[in-house]
Amino acid sequence: MKTSARILAVLATALTLLATTGCNKLQARDQLNKGVQSYKSNRYEEAIDHFQKAVSLDPNLIVAHMYLATAFAQQYIPGVDAEDNNRFAQQAIEQYKRVIDSNTGKDQQINSTKGIAYLYLQMKKFDDAKNYYRKAAEMDPNDPEVYYSIGVIDWTQSYQPRMEERAKLGLKPEEPLKDKKVCASLKEKSGSVIPDGIETLNKALQLRPDYDDAMAYMNLMYREKADLECDDPAARAADLKTADQWVDKTLEVKKAKAAKQPGATGITMDQPK
Repeated sequence: MKTSARILAVLATALTLLATTGCNKLQARDQLNKGVQSYKSNRYEEAIDHFQKAVSLDPNLIVAHMYLATAFAQQYIPGVDAEDNNRFAQQAIEQYKRVIDSNTGKDQQINSTKGIAYLYLQMKKFDDAKNYYRKAAEMDPNDPEVYYSIGVIDWTQSYQPRMEERAKLGLKPEEPLKDKKVCASLKEKSGSVIPDGIETLNKALQLRPDYDDAMAYMNLMYREKADLECDDPAARAADLKTADQWVDKTLEVKKAKAAKQPGATGITMDQPK
């Protein structure tokens, strides 16, 4: 009798736990649905509250983690280096990492990886951003946009220090960088990112031959390369010629695309930032 009583007690406890677990999952789904409605209405703080309740009730509800990450990311304002603002980005990254660490589908893994990369890019943590874009490329090697993003970061890492040094020297835009000491220093800082940028942009163009944004950055990358050819005027001239060729290719592609648009009257070439 005592043994039977113990078995009945264990079964009762198990049934209670199952019922509680099932109830939590239903409540989590309810919070998820409410969060989605708030998110679609651009009420992000309210959406975050619902999504947080959902993952608390059911930590394995991966779609809730994904929505929570996206809602945090929406609250982040790029370029504002404030503690509260950066916390939104970090919270989004944490949730994206939860998704990556789960056994969810490949698409969600890739989107989370790219989400982290984009946030690091906006936070100007360029090496971290490139690391995650490379991870995304490993998961989906046929996505031209991840290679393009790496190329943009490479250009940024070369362009910013170079322009700072040129400003210190008081050089005009058309003047070459003749200070060999400064040039050597820039080569040490940017020597690896320029060829990497050209290589990754080439990959993007192999996958999407009419990728005009990638062409525009190829032009810019070759201008970076040209300015560091301090002791080789012929190499500088060759790089500038290649850069001009990429400008021509970019314009050709933009014109071709514009011609396919009904009612198009002209195009405007945006300068990449």
